[in-house]
Amino acid sequence: MTNRTKSLLCTAMLWMTASVLQAQSVRWISSTEGQVWKETKVKMQASAPQTPLLEVEGTEQGTLFRHWGTTFNELCWDALSVLSRNEQDEILFNFFDPQGDLRFTRGRISLGANDYARSWYSCDEMEGDFELRYFNIERDKQAVIPYIRAAQKYNPDLTFWISPWCPPSWMKINGDYPVLSSPYNRLPEKMNYLLYGSSDAQTDPDEMKLTGEREGVFPRRLATTDFMIQDPRYLQTYANYFCRFIDAYAGQGIPIDMVMYQNEAYSYTPYPGCAWTAAGTIRFNKEYLAPTLKRLHPEVKLYLGTFNTNRKDHVESILADEGLREVICGMGFQWEGREILPAIRAQHPEWEYISSESECGWGSFDWPAAEHTFELMNHYLGNGCSEYNFWNGILADKGESAWGWKQNALIHVDSQSRTFTYTPEYYAVKHYSQAMASGCHVLAYAPERKEMRMPVLVVRTTQGKLAVMAGNFGDAAQTLTLKLQGRYLSVSLAAHSMNTFLMQ
Repeated sequence: MTNRTKSLLCTAMLWMTASVLQAQSVRWISSTEGQVWKETKVKMQASAPQTPLLEVEGTEQGTLFRHWGTTFNELCWDALSVLSRNEQDEILFNFFDPQGDLRFTRGRISLGANDYARSWYSCDEMEGDFELRYFNIERDKQAVIPYIRAAQKYNPDLTFWISPWCPPSWMKINGDYPVLSSPYNRLPEKMNYLLYGSSDAQTDPDEMKLTGEREGVFPRRLATTDFMIQDPRYLQTYANYFCRFIDAYAGQGIPIDMVMYQNEAYSYTPYPGCAWTAAGTIRFNKEYLAPTLKRLHPEVKLYLGTFNTNRKDHVESILADEGLREVICGMGFQWEGREILPAIRAQHPEWEYISSESECGWGSFDWPAAEHTFELMNHYLGNGCSEYNFWNGILADKGESAWGWKQNALIHVDSQSRTFTYTPEYYAVKHYSQAMASGCHVLAYAPERKEMRMPVLVVRTTQGKLAVMAGNFGDAAQTLTLKLQGRYLSVSLAAHSMNTFLMQ
């Protein structure tokens, strides 16, 4: 073979390789309100009509993603139980099976009642039981544990973490499960003064209405009183209470590997809740919960959270304690906490961060709720969270709690007709979960902005391929252009659409 022939062959091979790369096929899945999960193909291009929104080489280290998770609540089990066995199996497969739609590998469990329990309960309501002689999980065996066991049939490798909404009522200064009185509980209104520690301090009746986005500072006023009694006997008993719960669940074949001390310490609730000050938060975690876990369950990690406040100075005052920093492994953020996540993570890159709870909506089960959830995933994953946990997976009818408020879910059940539907939010999650398995890496993201409502996330999958999740939540079609490994993806995204692009 002559040198000229070799040269011509090399040129031809390079041209063919370039042509293949430029024409690389991309699987495009798109959802709009009128048509979900529409599949087509698009080709990568050698050039682009506009400046790319993001440029990704594919070799970036990125942030490791570990888990999609959901919460095991009593009202979820009640909604699931309305359906036939075949329908239950379909839902459980799509939630938990590694080949299902959403592929949850993580479960959150409430230590005692939360706002989507059937009613208030704790694991030990015997007043003064410092030995926890009457501790039990009998209530959990009615709904929460059966729900978990049903999930484990589809994924035996599920792991779990816990957080309480409220300590046993006798451990609180008001002797009751809520923080504030309402028509949905029996706490006397005169007890509300405890929140701010003075009789002339008025509570804000709109603080927990949640009729829309809570703009500004949340909470508008911080609690000045720890509702958990700060006597050492109570604090140590409460730390022991966590460990007894871990033991009891292990006996049921349910492994717990992470703990957070309190759900939403900054929601002053008519349902089960507990307000904490910065000093109380430091004291309990550093002096009681951390050493008790280390002694009895060294395999269980202590995370700080869940933080649902955007008061960064307050969170920083907690994290300023060196002893506390030494005993925690990570932090969980939700609701207004999203606003300070990037700054806190930049200050403490040594920890892991998770989205501890996706926002619950107002019982609308509609397309705008799906767009909001899509954007939430973009924000938390783009800002370094290794885990994203959803709240109620399935609810019936209006999604109403025992405390009178309504929420969304990924699946909606009509209890009269005994039928169910996959909600728009379900498809928002599916657009991510089909590409993002445990072990993938988030490489780049573009947040949604007022001037261009186009959140974008780029990941490297466990197969080493690139995948893109992109939304267009504006009222008109918009062109998305990305530079990926030297080639260009340029497509027109329909108005109010959710999209996934999978490189072949």
